[in-house]
Amino acid sequence: MKVITTVVGELGTNCYLLIDEATREAALIDPADSPDELSALIEREGVTLRYILLTHGHRDHTLAAPAMHKRYPAAAVYIHRLDANGSGIYHYPLEGVIDSLNYYDEGDTLPLGSLTISVLYTPGHTAGSVTLKVGDALFVGDTLFAGSCGRTDLPGGDPMEMLASLRRLGRLEGDYTVYPGHMDSTTLAREKQYNPFIRQALR
Repeated sequence: MKVITTVVGELGTNCYLLIDEATREAALIDPADSPDELSALIEREGVTLRYILLTHGHRDHTLAAPAMHKRYPAAAVYIHRLDANGSGIYHYPLEGVIDSLNYYDEGDTLPLGSLTISVLYTPGHTAGSVTLKVGDALFVGDTLFAGSCGRTDLPGGDPMEMLASLRRLGRLEGDYTVYPGHMDSTTLAREKQYNPFIRQALR
């Protein structure tokens, strides 16, 4: 498994290209902006794009999804149904913009070559936020950051749901590399030890 991080957009969103090195199949996670740059990366890596996966519906994570789907129409686009037509200034409705939009939810799995992408429903930042678990990697969107967590004061946010989602992540067995929607990656073990929000959730 190979993960390539590209920071795009005015809010510095982490867009991830997840690659199964055995088959050269790939998933693009949270294409926030810069479709030309993302397309160049895909072509440079010589991968087949199977999925465009969205951790939540905020515009700074989804803006380039329609353009990327036009360029790679065989790539299935997934989002949680509750975020497909979110409201508020940070949301970007996708229903009616992307043909054949797909919805995933808790417990769903997507095959990517020899990898399995598991969907964990982790609301709090938005009503439809998800975490994507792949091997020892967690793509958490804006649910968890290094030393912090996502804000809950925007439309669809809920502090109690955020607390429950952080508790759920904190109770996962083993260690994981955490790939957040913004800023640096971290590890789950480190966040369980030092992140005050996860520590509070696990009390």
